[in-house]
Amino acid sequence: MNKLLSTLIAASGFVALLLLALAGPLYRLEWLGLGMAFGMMRWAFFIGVASVVLIIGYSLWRRPGGRFGSVLAFSALAGLVAAYIPLSQLQAARSVPPIHDISTDLENPPEFVETLPLRQDAPNPPEYPGEETAEQQREAYPDLAPLILKYPLERVHEAAEQLVEQLGWDLVASVLDDNRARIEATDTTRWFGFKDDVVIRLIQVDEGTRLDMRSKSRVGGSDIGTNAERIREFTRALPGALSSE
Repeated sequence: MNKLLSTLIAASGFVALLLLALAGPLYRLEWLGLGMAFGMMRWAFFIGVASVVLIIGYSLWRRPGGRFGSVLAFSALAGLVAAYIPLSQLQAARSVPPIHDISTDLENPPEFVETLPLRQDAPNPPEYPGEETAEQQREAYPDLAPLILKYPLERVHEAAEQLVEQLGWDLVASVLDDNRARIEATDTTRWFGFKDDVVIRLIQVDEGTRLDMRSKSRVGGSDIGTNAERIREFTRALPGALSSE
């Protein structure tokens, strides 16, 4: 009985980490629904916390050493990781508003065109949600604004398209007219495979080219700040890409 108990305690942290690691891939493969995948993450958290407590208690009681002591240490570390990741994501979700549609232009957000067929079955509709979302964005992400680049429209369009490809986004459309351009793309998150759609609008102005960008999740009420960070990453990288040409 003591051997079985020792084995279960030693395995608990690894079990928690395995549950956490499998939640995303099983959802991506459509073997689990989103609710069940999040449920696996919750179980990973609880088992991870329990594993750390049990391993510490067992270690104080039996003073294990050698190989088994090392196994317990690694299991405790696995349990800590399994508990920390869901907790950190929960804290991130609580630190930002429950919105999933972010734009640098809140008065006239860029519109999806060629991306619309890809969003037909998406729970989140392609239309901009409205003023309530805009107000929450203004409070949470006041730094997001249109970007004015002192370069011709054609050059900005080419650099933006190249940056989309460098970031690993799937290019959906790239249209260039006389005084404006539009780029649409889809970014897929690594773990759960969530698909977020991006539209970049370029307009020729007196100062050069104005860039507006919108990023919207297909599923989920809150994006945990992902869409805002995606816009920041792109708008920070583009000026450097232009100046290096």
